[in-house]
Amino acid sequence: MAHDAPSPDNARTAWSALEPVHVPVYFAHEAQARYASIGLENPAMHYFASRSAPMGAVGPGAVAAAFYNFNPQAVRAVIPHAWSLAAPETVLAARNDVADRMLRRVLGEEAVDSDPVKEAAEIARTAALAAAELPYGRPLFAGHAGLEWPDEPHMVLWHAATLLREFRGDGHIAALVDAGVSPMDALVSHAATGSIKLSFLRKSRGWSEEDMDAGVRGAVERGLVTTDEADTPSLTDTGRTMRSHLEERTDSLSVEPYAAIGGRGCERLAELMRPFLEALKAEGLRPGTRNKR
Repeated sequence: MAHDAPSPDNARTAWSALEPVHVPVYFAHEAQARYASIGLENPAMHYFASRSAPMGAVGPGAVAAAFYNFNPQAVRAVIPHAWSLAAPETVLAARNDVADRMLRRVLGEEAVDSDPVKEAAEIARTAALAAAELPYGRPLFAGHAGLEWPDEPHMVLWHAATLLREFRGDGHIAALVDAGVSPMDALVSHAATGSIKLSFLRKSRGWSEEDMDAGVRGAVERGLVTTDEADTPSLTDTGRTMRSHLEERTDSLSVEPYAAIGGRGCERLAELMRPFLEALKAEGLRPGTRNKR
């Protein structure tokens, strides 16, 4: 089947359709009890261990580097201790179980084996397999790409979403490094877009108020943001240009795997995913519908 060449916008469309399928594995209510059953004690441990487990029992330095804008001290608080409680393969089995249970609950037993899920899974898998041929310089993605594929359609869809999400994420970090954007500048400028609160980013990434205050001051000094009386950051023209460049560069670094499905395949994937995303949103499991992840 011949495919039309996908554009960077197509890559963003496909990612936007798939991202919400992966993300709930870290905060869906199935997660707490399942991770606790293998000894992982708190949400930070769930997140750092389950997301980094495909790379093996790596140390905190490797995890902090791969995750980029998280406080390395927050990582060291749980890694490598998590590996003494549960081996990476045990963590991954728990994560798959969380994803399976969450999707069955939210989408319903009939939907998980439906023709739309099967078609979406096949399209996403095709793109993800193409991505697996391009692992260079993408360590977190490469770890995930080395995992075995599940059999059930809804889990194939989840795994493909995970692979394409991490492929894009590693590319985004490459764009940040290439542009000379520090982890703290990335967080502050993200909050300054108005799409997410700085307080959420600070807490979720494990930074103290003092750390974040210093980060805001640094971004102001570099001309990326200004602040109001409440110290809420807003982008300057320089900051907007930087953010626009980063998004465009991330899109361009993410587009290659989608050549396997073409622009129309990306659009079809988004069409198929629409009702499932609405179901996730109704459950408060779609990014942007919760205050915490």
